[in-house]
Amino acid sequence: MDTTLLEKQFARMGARLKVHVRPTNRHPRFPGFAVDIGQDGHGPFFDIRLGEDAKRELEVLDIQPGQRHLLLLVREPDGRRERKHKFLCGHDERDWFAAAVPEASGVATVRTAMEALKPPEVLAAQTRKGLKARHRNRRHNKAFIRQGEWFFIPEPDLVVDPKLVLTKEPLSRGLGKPHWAEFLYRSGGENVYVCFEFPQGLTEPAYRRLIAENPAKRRLPWRVMRRDAGVYVSGKIRHPDHKTVKLNGWHRVVPNTESQAVAMRHLAFLD
Repeated sequence: MDTTLLEKQFARMGARLKVHVRPTNRHPRFPGFAVDIGQDGHGPFFDIRLGEDAKRELEVLDIQPGQRHLLLLVREPDGRRERKHKFLCGHDERDWFAAAVPEASGVATVRTAMEALKPPEVLAAQTRKGLKARHRNRRHNKAFIRQGEWFFIPEPDLVVDPKLVLTKEPLSRGLGKPHWAEFLYRSGGENVYVCFEFPQGLTEPAYRRLIAENPAKRRLPWRVMRRDAGVYVSGKIRHPDHKTVKLNGWHRVVPNTESQAVAMRHLAFLD
């Protein structure tokens, strides 16, 4: 595969790109191909690993050099059909990142991809606050504060029992590095068991069925987390790859929509 054009397009936003073709069985967690951020003696780079079992086409749909973002399309043959996976690649605060964009959004530009990654709660907050288009992708505006994949929406009328407030709690989705909240309050939700094989978590019944069918799975590094809870935070939010943000008052926590994308199974990069 000639990647000269792709490398030039990534260079326009100040990034390096490496594309490798490797045996598919070397990456069983990432069927067909994987998108990652690698590191070498020259620093970070976008690392795309393609399996040798099928032809795939890579195309940059849109580049915004000023924002240091681009939208990457990967066409993957699937029998008589063709799957299209889209990834928003760019630079956020301190580091390069790649995010899978939900297929149902049908995006074609960086701007629409960024909007597609916002959950309904964030879109509604933007509308309520009457945000102008040029303000919608700022990390800090009237509608929300964003740190990585997490959005924090002000909830000025929320009243919380101090006895239910937790301190120094992690915000985590899948296996990425957690964001740490100074103060956190949860309401509702269900416990799930999470590990690298099941990053989205298993409910208690599903976990028990798995262990009954395969007792060896009990030795996996499971941790119990809470899914679909109403989560609210205040104070400082820390993460090694992002600037610390200070939230005055309670804010509702909502993640971006990346987990809705089929393409996420091809994403090796974890924030």
